This record gives sequence, C-alpha cells and structure tokens, in this order.
Amino acid sequence: MAGSTRSDTDVAAKLFRGFGDRTRLAILAELADGERRVTDLVETLGRSQSTISSHVACLRDCGLVEARVEGRQMFYRVAFPEVVALLRSAEELLTEIGHEVELCPNYTTSREL
Repeated sequence: MAGSTRSDTDVAAKLFRGFGDRTRLAILAELADGERRVTDLVETLGRSQSTISSHVACLRDCGLVEARVEGRQMFYRVAFPEVVALLRSAEELLTEIGHEVELCPNYTTSREL
C-alpha cells in the first residue's frame, strides 16, 4: 500500500473487518470451495438461518459474495478469485505464525471474552 492515502487505508481496514468476523470468515471459507445456499451454510456452520442470511447480505453489500438464482433457490459464491487467494494466503501465514497469533494478548475472540 505504498503511497496510499488515509482514505485507502480506511477502506482496507473496512475490508479486513469483514474478514475479522468469525461467521463471515467461515462463510467465505465455505464459499471458497464452491457455491452454497443459505440452508447449506446453516447446516455446515451450525448457526441460525437469520444469522447466516444477515452475514451473507453483508458480504454481498461489500461485493465479496454474489448470488445466482436457480428456480426458487439462491446460490452464493465468492465474487472474486482474489478473495479465495487471500484466504489461502492467510492459511499459509497461520501455518507459520499461528501459535504467536493465538497467544497474542492484543486481540481476543468473542469466545475468549
């Protein structure tokens, strides 16, 4: 982000906040493996339909996820291959530094609070 403006940094921070939510990240990870319906995500992730629908809507609003209608069903997928690449890069990075991230006192997850 060399030469970026504060506005660029603010937008990037908003993007990463989207990835920072456990449910949205789990949805993106599922969609990285292919299209899913909300009902599929509910079953796989064990969250309520309203929770999944709300997070999918958020991801759509941000342009990270897009939908395809088939009959009466809506299928969701990752909108850009760069999203999948970012998720895979994060997995690789966590292989290297995951232990340090887990022990980091500066950030906690909702389960740790």
